[in-house]
Amino acid sequence: MTRFSPILLLAVTFVWIGCGSGPSGETPIDVDTDTLSVEPTEPETETKVAEVNLVATSGSELSGTVTFTEEDGMVTMVAEISGLTKGVHAIHIHEFGDCSTEDGSSAGGHWNPTGDPHGKWGDADGYHRGDIGNIEADENGVGTITMTTDEWCVDCGDADKDVVGHSIIIHDLPDDFVTQPTGNAGIRLACGVIELHN
Repeated sequence: MTRFSPILLLAVTFVWIGCGSGPSGETPIDVDTDTLSVEPTEPETETKVAEVNLVATSGSELSGTVTFTEEDGMVTMVAEISGLTKGVHAIHIHEFGDCSTEDGSSAGGHWNPTGDPHGKWGDADGYHRGDIGNIEADENGVGTITMTTDEWCVDCGDADKDVVGHSIIIHDLPDDFVTQPTGNAGIRLACGVIELHN
């Protein structure tokens, strides 16, 4: 009969325990860590909003709101105006966020950081960053306009694009898109400062 030395038996026992099952009795599973992958999470999109509460000027009875919403690098402006006469009226972004004068003149001229001539938005000959265009009022004196562009931003700190700190002016006449530098839009019926919404 073959006899094994106590040392040899002890070594075989250790080898068997080391290669055997874990504490639960289950055989360990080899995992290839090189093939593991984690799906990247989409970064949350920051939405920034600026708002305008229009104040009547030049003895008008206008009221309304304008909202600028920036998301994914695009700014959407929505203006809702009441108290207009039926027809077409110019709406512009003006240089200064100051509506302190009765005629709205404290808002200055059109916002034009690029020094371009006045014109219709998108014209190849040039246009102001404030040249929104015209808003049409119905028989109830209510007008709305929506515009989306990547040429504006909300509170981004870029003086050529940031609408915050400027003002919105509603005029009594249509913008003719030709007359320099105002579009012959007539008197200012309402003014409101563009302010960041917290």
